[in-house]
Amino acid sequence: MDWQALLLTLRLAALTTLILILCAVPLGYWLAYGRSRLKPLAEALVALPLVVPPTVLGFYLLVLLGPRTATGRALASLFGHPLAFSFAGLVVGSVLYSLPFAVQPIAAGFESVSTEVREAAILLSPRPSAILTRVLLPLIKPSLLTAVVLSFTHTVGEFGVVLMIGGSIPGITRTLSISIYDQVQNFEYGQANRTSLALLSISFLALLIIYLRRGMARSNAAAVSAGLSGDAQ
Repeated sequence: MDWQALLLTLRLAALTTLILILCAVPLGYWLAYGRSRLKPLAEALVALPLVVPPTVLGFYLLVLLGPRTATGRALASLFGHPLAFSFAGLVVGSVLYSLPFAVQPIAAGFESVSTEVREAAILLSPRPSAILTRVLLPLIKPSLLTAVVLSFTHTVGEFGVVLMIGGSIPGITRTLSISIYDQVQNFEYGQANRTSLALLSISFLALLIIYLRRGMARSNAAAVSAGLSGDAQ
């Protein structure tokens, strides 16, 4: 097992997930309730990483973050080094590549809240920030959990974007997926098998958390419904 790559991957996934959730909550709120004509354009841009090959996205990010562009030079002066082939560059690429896995579940969660509940919340507190933190976010906890788990596991399993932006620099850009690729290239199938099992286990446990949480939510809803039916009788 490449423990250095494992720790780097977990650090990258945790930081990417944190940034994604902070960005996805306001963006998902706007996509769910906004009436701007630009909303279809924003939805298409958010979903774009789902259909664009990772190598294509990685290539354009590599060009954008490189020293030959104004954006790349500005970011290099800000961070003190070019973002291409650096951990910070991996974070930027991971956030963009996993964006739909955070935004779409949260937007769907906001859309699932009934109009009556939102209207009642507005009557109690007209401040949007209070409605968001005290009413809406508690109601969409399953969607938030889904966004967190999907963002984390998708980042853990990234390959194309990570390879294009970061290459395979030990301790800096070599993630578990890149480590597997290097091990197979070197005919180290035993190590590749152990590393692949680690990735498989992480993904399975993450999905298990989602489905267990969904099953618990359904059971609670059924219990509440049965209680209300009993009271009505």
